[in-house]
Amino acid sequence: MIALPDSAAALVVLDLLGIFVFATSGALVAVRKGFDVFGVLVLAGTTGLGGGFLRDVLIDATPPAALADWRYLIVPVAAGLVTFAFHPTVGRLERVVDVFDAFGLSLFCVTGALKAVEYGLGPVPAALMGMVTGIGGGMVRDLLAGRPPEIFNSNLYATPALAGAGIAVALDLAGQPFGLVASAGFGVCLVLRLLSIVLDIRAPLPRGPSNV
Repeated sequence: MIALPDSAAALVVLDLLGIFVFATSGALVAVRKGFDVFGVLVLAGTTGLGGGFLRDVLIDATPPAALADWRYLIVPVAAGLVTFAFHPTVGRLERVVDVFDAFGLSLFCVTGALKAVEYGLGPVPAALMGMVTGIGGGMVRDLLAGRPPEIFNSNLYATPALAGAGIAVALDLAGQPFGLVASAGFGVCLVLRLLSIVLDIRAPLPRGPSNV
């Protein structure tokens, strides 16, 4: 097996960690919706892999990592089973789904953006791919769970992902170390997302009646 460069290996680790966290959030939603174990695993898998799968297809990184590397399939299954088994403990935590989701969003916006840069995309398209990676799995999760996708809620969701991805791309193009690139992008997205949850910061809504 060919050894990966440090940054590439770290990117895979972050990607797998993001998949685990996002899959956990998907599994928690499934448990709260009363799904059986198969439904929990399906929602965990689609939440964890949906954004990365869409990113890889769009940047022509085929076959997608979710199909080419067995670890990308095992991780969401493990997250789903752990959540299914221990959900009473996890379920007692307030807003745990939103917190897990915020961590997954922050990890994915960075890994998605940096992978897009590796495949030759410019700064703006790479940042957009980071955002797509972050929000894609959550959109699939919400649609399958029968609830409005989070990005259509006025509570900030896609904006933190785009901001974190943009910071990561900018620092990477400036030649900064991978650790600084990843932590800065992750931190910006996470702080913005958590602030939007805690302080109920919302995007502007149209003024006046909506039936015009």
